[in-house]
Amino acid sequence: MPVKIPTTLPARATLESENIFIMEEDRAVHQDIRALRVAILNLMPTKVTTETQILRLLSNSALQVEITLLHTATHESKNTDADHLLNHYVTFENIKHEKFDGLIVTGAPVEQMPFEEVDYWNELTRIFDWAETNVESTFYICWGAQAGLYHRYGIPKYDLPHKMFGVFEHCVLNRTSKLMRGFDDIFLAPHSRHTEIRRADIEKSNELDILAESDDAGVYIVASKDRRHLFITGHSEYDPLTLKGEYDRDVNKGLPIHVPKNYYPNDDPSHEPTVRWRGHANLLYSNWLNYHVYQVTPYDVDKIPQWQR
Repeated sequence: MPVKIPTTLPARATLESENIFIMEEDRAVHQDIRALRVAILNLMPTKVTTETQILRLLSNSALQVEITLLHTATHESKNTDADHLLNHYVTFENIKHEKFDGLIVTGAPVEQMPFEEVDYWNELTRIFDWAETNVESTFYICWGAQAGLYHRYGIPKYDLPHKMFGVFEHCVLNRTSKLMRGFDDIFLAPHSRHTEIRRADIEKSNELDILAESDDAGVYIVASKDRRHLFITGHSEYDPLTLKGEYDRDVNKGLPIHVPKNYYPNDDPSHEPTVRWRGHANLLYSNWLNYHVYQVTPYDVDKIPQWQR
């Protein structure tokens, strides 16, 4: 089944051009099934690009998914057209009394700031607390993962001497985990970040498991013991040219940046990059939707306990 998104969303044309099945709302309401309700809290400045990347992965499933796009009310987006936000996004206040089967929290370009200095930090932690009872499963990406681990478990982040930038090998540590079903022993995923979380801090918590990590990029997937919270430190959703775009941007600005590792053939940016993470990216999202959302969420979404504040 496809992902159900508004006809006017820019991502729609991109996904249709890739032959990804997008369902019209009229057809969706006539199917005798309940679509999974998934909210995407998009903290990235390039919202259209990010929503397209995530919707592409959510569409590669046998499940019908209904999307709600969220943006923060306490931060003014300078890189996304105001009409796009008005027509396609809502804020937490609009949905705080609703229930969702899943929530995705994206990364954000604020990782070198202390968490409490981020202008929407109080709003974000309120959403994290709300998700405890109004969302069946939450999927955190990159800085979103660091923020979630810090707020829920006090896990700190650390500055890196150099940006973690490129495509790295990872190994599966927990083969019994449903999230890792079908993964190869060694799989690839992109990273693009200036900070890290550390295994030693995670191991101090008896509420967390490390499911996958990399010798070069460190911890990659962390899960709460009940598997309702999944923290992904990389960017499996990245398009083929996302790392190239980030590299070219920094080079043009004269910023210190190294060539993304294991991305271009022979690490030569004059060549077209090679995509080697797409299969596992699709598997990661489909496993999340199937095992951690669809198979555990109540058929009646209202039976998820209501948030009280």
